[in-house]
Parts: sequence; structure tokens; C-alpha cells
Amino acid sequence: MKIGAVIIARYNSSRLYGKVLKEIHGTPALEHTYNRLRKVLEHDQIVIATSNESSDDPIAAFTKEKGWNTFRGSLENAAQRFLEASKFMDWEYAIRTNGDNIFIDIKYFREMYEAAKEGDYDFLTNVKDRTFPKGMSIEIVKTDFYEKHFDKIKGNADYEEHVTLALYQNDLGSYRYFYNTEIKELQGVQLALDTAEDFERINKLITSLGDNYEDYTLLNIKNAYEQLDR
Repeated sequence: MKIGAVIIARYNSSRLYGKVLKEIHGTPALEHTYNRLRKVLEHDQIVIATSNESSDDPIAAFTKEKGWNTFRGSLENAAQRFLEASKFMDWEYAIRTNGDNIFIDIKYFREMYEAAKEGDYDFLTNVKDRTFPKGMSIEIVKTDFYEKHFDKIKGNADYEEHVTLALYQNDLGSYRYFYNTEIKELQGVQLALDTAEDFERINKLITSLGDNYEDYTLLNIKNAYEQLDR
């Protein structure tokens, strides 16, 4: 079973320009996301999907320097970029996450990855009902299933921008949902990097996690988050 992750990233973010390459605790945000995925996946199981516009040249230059797999496609149609990157890498299942999702929970990610390898589902997600914090989103979709239903996405601006929205709004296949039942206090908490305020909060949060911040758990996040305003 060929499974890999597509990290969707763009440089020209309206609310926080260049956010995926902004340094958090000395490391670009995109690299935080990449490093989290690498705790479960091999190097050749990850591709950065950015656009072929000049505005995203800084991302392409960064990933080239790092030696990471990179795919460049449509700027506005992120859904098409995701599909084309998945097919380019020849993956049967594609894991979708964003370059601003730097707090991927390894325990649940590994559980979802192992469930996808069984091949029983078309779509696996931890986003349903937002029981996890924003910034921990993981979605895994069977590539041929996504391509089969891509005609429902084409021409719909919301579906093209929000890669998996059509899968939530239409009953298209066999789904499996994963929920955070461990630390319910974190449900829906904003941990995605979207604004300048998020940037400041995330910097403080990662710094407070200490030298071993890359090994954090949901409980570590909860304890650190509760200390932010004290």
C-alpha cells in the first residue's frame, strides 16, 4: 500500500504574509509540520505541494535546499494541486495537511495511518466536529476515490479552495472519523498559524514546551496552553 502526505503550502497568505516560512522557535513553520510527519513517515512519503506562481518561489527554493519532494500546480485550485501531487507521487492514499498545521498529534496520526493501510475506507479524518485543536488536522483520502468524484469539486470555488469540503458535504463513500476523547478541553482551540496573534501564541507555546518540544503529547499541549495567560 503506497501512502504519503501532501503538505499544501502557499507563501502569499493574506492574513499573515509568508507564514509557512516564518521562524517559530528558530525553525520555519513548514519545517515544524514536516518534522512531525517524519516521526511516522519516511522522507519519500512526503511532498510539498505549492503553486507554480512566482509568489511561491520562496517555498520552492526552501524545499530544494532541504532536498524535499516538491510539486507545483494551480495557485487557486488547491484541490487540483492536491490530486495532481498525489498522482505524481503514485500514492494509493494521500494524507492531506497544511503547512501551517504544526501541532500534528503523533499518537493519533499513527493510528490513522495504520487504519488507512488496511484499505477499508475511502476517507479518514480527525476534523469531523472539531474535537481536536485547529492545527492538528489530518485527512487521508484514497486517491482513485478522490479522482472519481473530482467532477463534483471542479467549478465550485469553495471546494477548490477547501480541498476536502466536498467529502464532508456529500455522502460519497466509506468514511472513518477519529475523535479526541483524551483531552476534551482542547476541542476547537486555535493552534493553526493563521494570523500575527497566532504566531505570537504559538511561539510562546512551543518555547514553554522546553527543549524536548518535538516529543509533546496532547496533555503537554493542554498544560502549556493553560499557562500562556498566567
